[in-house]
Amino acid sequence: MEEAVQHRDEGGPVHSADAVETIQREMTVFARRARSAAGRMHPELSLVSYTLLGHLEESGGCRATDLAAHYALDKSTVSRQVAGLERAGLIERGPDPADQRVQVLHLTLSGRHILAQVTESRRAAFRERLAGWPAEDLSRFAEYLVRYNA
Repeated sequence: MEEAVQHRDEGGPVHSADAVETIQREMTVFARRARSAAGRMHPELSLVSYTLLGHLEESGGCRATDLAAHYALDKSTVSRQVAGLERAGLIERGPDPADQRVQVLHLTLSGRHILAQVTESRRAAFRERLAGWPAEDLSRFAEYLVRYNA
């Protein structure tokens, strides 16, 4: 049976398998670029740390086990990240109002400040990288990313 064919805007045929291979390769490049950029945005804040801080801000705080489950990370990985963020003064632990036996992680004022700085730097980098794109392409790209990550 013949493989499904999609067509490029440039006119040449592209097999679905080729498109999937290109997507995989480009997503890998994207991930590498994101990790590299994270180090430049704030030397003490890895991409994982930035992501964890962002989740703590969005959620209003949560347990370390919730972070591990949400991101499908090993508990020891999250534990190391959390310990580093605590040492840096970016997060703190506090009792859960619903269950005093449970510790909930929250951003400190310093953590909020650094997260806001890095977030703005990342937004500026994205704006710069996408500056020449037509609005229709940006909308389509955003829709595809949402769909892919759903």
